[in-house]
Amino acid sequence: MFPIPSTLVSFLVALLWSGLAVAGSTISGPQPGEKVPGPFKVLNITGPEAGQTSCQYCNHGTRPVVAIFTKAITPQVAQLLKNIDSATAMQESTGLGSFVVVCSDVPGMDQQLRAAASQLGLQKTILTLYKAGGPEKYRLAPEADVTVLLYKHLTVKANYAFKDAELTETAINAILTDLAKMLSEN
Repeated sequence: MFPIPSTLVSFLVALLWSGLAVAGSTISGPQPGEKVPGPFKVLNITGPEAGQTSCQYCNHGTRPVVAIFTKAITPQVAQLLKNIDSATAMQESTGLGSFVVVCSDVPGMDQQLRAAASQLGLQKTILTLYKAGGPEKYRLAPEADVTVLLYKHLTVKANYAFKDAELTETAINAILTDLAKMLSEN
């Protein structure tokens, strides 16, 4: 055996710690390598089926997808949505789809979501509404305010879950990096 320099140990600890900070401090939803749990119906707030109930899982099929489950549209979530909407528009040729499931029982949330979509200028990312807690078979952690799934061929490629203010610019960049990796896979 040979001695490991303390600077290398420090670097590896810092790298591990930064990865944990980017990924969030909670586990929520299906994990990488698992199949996406399947269909569930949402109220579409935006998109071609606005005002109707449908299944976004079904609509996207085996194409690459960004699915975001959130309790509210906070400023951090709004920033994530703008980035994902832009990526979805730029990656139209790959078939990339994106949708947001706001898990809330707050009265008037549908009007709030329409206003948010308009204010953010969302063009491709579909906003939907589902009851608080989200679809049971997706196993969303109650302590997770935001869960982001990147999936392709109905298999989760990346999962991010965040409490409160853990969704930072660094975390958003990590999500976008994993999205680019997923899109480059065959």
